[in-house]
Amino acid sequence: MRIGIMGLGRIGGFHAETLSTLDAVDSLVVTDPVAAAATAAAERFGAQAVDSPEAVLATGVDGVVIAAATDAHPELILAAVRAGVPVFCEKPVARTIGESLDVLRAVEGSGVAVQIGYNRRFDPGYLAARAAVVGGELGPLHTVRSTTLDPEPPPAAYVAVSGGIFRDCAVHDFDTVRWITGREVTEVYATGSRGEATAMNFVQPHLDDRIVVRTPAGERTEELGRRSSYTYQLDAYAAHLRHGTPLPLDAEDALTAMSLIDACYRAAGFPPRPRTALPVSG
Repeated sequence: MRIGIMGLGRIGGFHAETLSTLDAVDSLVVTDPVAAAATAAAERFGAQAVDSPEAVLATGVDGVVIAAATDAHPELILAAVRAGVPVFCEKPVARTIGESLDVLRAVEGSGVAVQIGYNRRFDPGYLAARAAVVGGELGPLHTVRSTTLDPEPPPAAYVAVSGGIFRDCAVHDFDTVRWITGREVTEVYATGSRGEATAMNFVQPHLDDRIVVRTPAGERTEELGRRSSYTYQLDAYAAHLRHGTPLPLDAEDALTAMSLIDACYRAAGFPPRPRTALPVSG
């Protein structure tokens, strides 16, 4: 298959590398507002570099991966849908709930699949936890604790234009809790503060490759392997393109998670940090 990539920033470059290793992908077509980024990716991955998203779609790609800045997501999603090209887009669908709803309405009834990049649904540990819940192994659920900490501080340039800790980080917790428990959120409580960091120190964590399940029947350990959840999610996207395999989440799931994040900002007493308009590269 021939896959297009729009946006070759940090995550776009990572997706290009991942796609170049998948057996189902024969070739890549890449674009970025920074021509040097597209040229470098083309040289590294043996891809074809073109000068615009429209040019990517014109090459007859089987699917497109959107890794551009958030502000560009709605326009690029809709362009691909109009061209009949299935989409994988990084979260979020759009900058606001209103824009996201506009995209969702346009996608509905189009017959074109849109997968949003919530990679934790493909992580072996989360999959094992969901299987234990769905299978009844853990019994009735009454408390779920989900804590997210990035393994290292983000670049200062990213922080300046980010959507804040709720939108860019905690959104994964809301999505996975809904998915694992099969329940909808009815109320949120949030608190927080804003400050300026003067220094950042971190210790690189050990990435565990197993999960431990403790139940009244005893303790069980499952080996999970070390394959990246980002690889699994693009595998799922490629499987949909080739075999029509159903996608595990869509724009509506992403919209629900985003609406919960907006509720958190309101509960905490401050509006989401406005994003600065960026070029297509994310």
